[in-house]
Amino acid sequence: MRTKSTKPDTLLAHAGRHPEKNFGVVNPPVYHASTILSQTVAEYEALNRNRFNQVTYGRHGTPTSFAFEEAVATIQGGARAVAFCSGAAACIGSILAYVKTGDNLLMVDSVYSPVRSFCTGFLNRFGVETTFYDPMISGEAIEKLIKPNTRVIYLESPGSLTFEVQDVPAIVAVAKAHGITTMLDNTWGAPMFFKPLALGVDIDIISATKYIVGHSDAMMGIAVCTKESFLPVRNSAADIGNHAAPDDCYLAMRGLRTAGVRMRQHQKQGLALAEYLEARPEVERVMHPGLPSDPGHALWKRDFTGACGLFGVALKRGTPKKAIDAMLDGYTLFGMGASWGGFESLVLPTHPEQLRTTPKWDTGPCLRYHAGLEDIDDLIADLDQGFARLKAAS
Repeated sequence: MRTKSTKPDTLLAHAGRHPEKNFGVVNPPVYHASTILSQTVAEYEALNRNRFNQVTYGRHGTPTSFAFEEAVATIQGGARAVAFCSGAAACIGSILAYVKTGDNLLMVDSVYSPVRSFCTGFLNRFGVETTFYDPMISGEAIEKLIKPNTRVIYLESPGSLTFEVQDVPAIVAVAKAHGITTMLDNTWGAPMFFKPLALGVDIDIISATKYIVGHSDAMMGIAVCTKESFLPVRNSAADIGNHAAPDDCYLAMRGLRTAGVRMRQHQKQGLALAEYLEARPEVERVMHPGLPSDPGHALWKRDFTGACGLFGVALKRGTPKKAIDAMLDGYTLFGMGASWGGFESLVLPTHPEQLRTTPKWDTGPCLRYHAGLEDIDDLIADLDQGFARLKAAS
């Protein structure tokens, strides 16, 4: 990368590109590779002594994955990055780099549900204790939860489904005072609107499946690391045999180049839909940190430079399920499916009350919306017609 600019849009366009190494080709090519040949024993031995800094074996990285890792690390302000086959894999691989039998993990209660299941299932079976904490906790309060065997404090901001914004600097300060590693799921804010490493977080975890890929056609996760956290995470990925496929790295790199313009549009669309929904009589509350009414708005305004297109909605208590089903089933533009971050708008019924423990979740029925890139008037018309169906079915 030749540019010395630190401006986000310039970095998104240029980071990780080395045309001079690829016959002038603009995009790093796809390298399908498993075996890497050496000409001599000495060369082979030298390669294996330096396996994460050059191409030594397909599972440990190729020029395609190295280019993608370099690009995201540069954009997020990290020393190095590790690409994984999915966002969940990046979360799990990062945790496994730092915990062992007998350790305690402090886990935010609004965490992505597959990570919650990993903690309560896999880690529990192997003798790692997980303590879930309130996402709105203060630094003083989280310090009281730390045990002598606490090794990791895991954050997600905003949280999955309920979108609480955490006081990251306060939590990080406590963790550093106790020598505890911090990692944060930054999928909502990456790669444009939040830089947790700049606030002292050790590992910035991103499901690149979402806005980095941006087109709903590839699975990818990445952990952006400090100099100190890189080798533990890279070794964890190697030990569990987790690596990102070259074709998916290529698609993620292609998506990265347009992430700036896409995310600004997702932000605009998301805020417009959130404001529309907040004014509807059928809605109890809208969970979007960009709204002044949101409890996390002040922290979001302090730490973030923007918002993506994902947010939550709680309908009025007592809204019948059959009416909600009628509303959702009839949408023509809001598809019903997992994941988000692509060009298309999505909706899902969610059930945080089945997951949350600290504190218990208590609102009306919840939905999660993703604002895609369709015309905003068409999206609002689709929502209008949905509320008409909800009223008729109630």
